Amino acid sequence: MTGHNLARTRSDLAAFLVRQRNRLTPADVGLPSTGRRRTPGLRREEVAMLAGVGLTWYTWFEQGRDIDVSESFLLGVASALRLDDAECCHLFLLAHRRPPPVEAYREQAIPALVQTLMDEMARPAYVMNLRWDVVAWNAAADTLFGFAARQPGERNMMSLLFADPAFRRRLPDWRQDAARLLAQFRCDLAGAPEHPAMLELVEALRKLSPDFRRWWEQPSLEAYGYGIGTIVDADSNHGTYDHAMLLVDEHRHLRMVAYLEKMGSGSFVRRSRRLRPQRDE
Repeated sequence: MTGHNLARTRSDLAAFLVRQRNRLTPADVGLPSTGRRRTPGLRREEVAMLAGVGLTWYTWFEQGRDIDVSESFLLGVASALRLDDAECCHLFLLAHRRPPPVEAYREQAIPALVQTLMDEMARPAYVMNLRWDVVAWNAAADTLFGFAARQPGERNMMSLLFADPAFRRRLPDWRQDAARLLAQFRCDLAGAPEHPAMLELVEALRKLSPDFRRWWEQPSLEAYGYGIGTIVDADSNHGTYDHAMLLVDEHRHLRMVAYLEKMGSGSFVRRSRRLRPQRDE
């Protein structure tokens, strides 16, 4: 990034912080009113107190000076200014040029309309975040992946691929599928190279899976992919799938992955036979 662009980013950051500070009143953040104020909104010292940071450091930060601030500093400022998910993400992108950690978001729930859309789909579909944690799914996806029976920490697609032997046995083309999905995960990490939750997951999988560790250290040139190509279901039927990825929430990095059966896969063929009209003799 050039010096000119850095200066512009700091200017944008300063304007954003002042705008957010000016839209709040003491009553909005639980502070007593102290009579008439010469300027609207909160004072800098009030924001610093609410954020739990030093006044001088916050003042320099708001002025766009060239200082380094920590993740906890940004989270404190976001809380003090009552930023929503989108605003918190904007703050982190301006200050750190990466999104905030997953823990910064208020919740990982998806909009009710998105869940309704998935529930009305006959095809498997689920929503995952930047770390590839599955946070919502429909009945068809639950039948295929068993998300509801898993603990929240076990609903991660990278962990399923590399750290769940029972799930791996259901993937006839595991090597190709895992390589494609790992390539996509690596691409997602490149967009947030300092994301603590993603780095923590990478380190855990390096310890758990020799395959993950070897492929992570020696990146392949596999094509990218968001979904698994071939899965064996509970009745030993092979389903072969294409995939569509739809953006659900850009600020929280939520994406829906829908599985579409390829022509000729087992379940698709059976359904086609049932729907084929009888020919007259």
